This record gives sequence, C-alpha cells and structure tokens, in this order.
Amino acid sequence: MIGKVARGATEVLAPWVWVVLLPFVVAAATESFWKTLLWGFVVAMTASIIPMAVIVRGARRGRWDGHHVTNREGRVVPLVTAGASLTAGTVVMVLGGAPRSVLALAGSMFASLVVTIAITFGLRWKISLHAAVAWAAVVTLTVVHGPWWLLIALPAALVAWSRVELGDHTTAQVLAGSVMGVVVGGGSFWLLS
Repeated sequence: MIGKVARGATEVLAPWVWVVLLPFVVAAATESFWKTLLWGFVVAMTASIIPMAVIVRGARRGRWDGHHVTNREGRVVPLVTAGASLTAGTVVMVLGGAPRSVLALAGSMFASLVVTIAITFGLRWKISLHAAVAWAAVVTLTVVHGPWWLLIALPAALVAWSRVELGDHTTAQVLAGSVMGVVVGGGSFWLLS
C-alpha cells in the first residue's frame, strides 16, 4: 500500500505536472482569461511539454532509464533540451509583451536549470528535481497569491517523501532539491517579480 501511494505521488506530482499548471496560476493573478491562457500555454509548452516529450521518447528508445531519468548520466539531453526550449519560449514572451510575473516564472525556472546542471555535471551528484520543482511552486504560489497557498507544502512534502520511499533518491538528495526549490526557484521568482 505504501509503495502504491509513493508511486502515485511521484507520477501525479512529477515536475512536468507542476510546470504545466504553475504558469496558468501565476498568469491568472495579473492577466485576463485569454492572456492567462496564452502566456500559460507558452510557458507550459516550452518549460514542460516539449522537454517531457523528449524525455518520454528517449526513455522508449532506451537512452535513459525511464521517464523520470533517475540515472544522473541520462540527464544531459533532457536538461539541455529544457534549457533550449525555455529560452525559445522566453524570447517569444519578451517579444510578445508577456507580464512580468510570467517572465519572472520563466527566469526562475531557467535559474533552477542552471543550478541543476551545475550540481549534476559539475559536482557529479543527483539532486531531486521532483522536490525542487514542488517546493519552488510552494514559494512561487505563496508570493503570487498569499499565505493560504502554503498549504501546497503538503503535496510537496508528499512527493519529496515518495522519492526516498521508492529508492529513486537519498534523503540528502531530496533535502538538497527542496532547499534548491525554495532558494533558487522560489527565491529567484520573488526577486524577479
């Protein structure tokens, strides 16, 4: 039973899910319905859907160990793809006059990618992106919408626990990811917004 809960949390609260939903919630704070859909779609597509499509395709071809890319060495292509895709999306947003909050979100995602790449390949260590993205979302949504959004800490803690429970990360890797999410992801959003 515990294993099923952990597997469910890892899948339902995967980074790509947070990143698909987050831009719509952030954009909704400042934009009309149609602009929220437009800018949310640009960020969701370039920061989540395109990179996840590359990840799934690579996993099916055996290039890495699965759609969560738990082997550190397999993270090169997914992380570079995410960076390139997010950069392209940011250019579109800047040229299209996207609101500051959405650009801040893209900037915080890019900052998190840079730190993740430095840790993964510079330090040769595997940090939990599940935990990082979840905790960055907690801070971001609290900055945008207020303290009630701290309740999102409950699913963030659940996903962090699930990564250790499933043996995909150590406690240290999950704690490091959580701190990175709060400081780099959430902190850079707060500074940029």
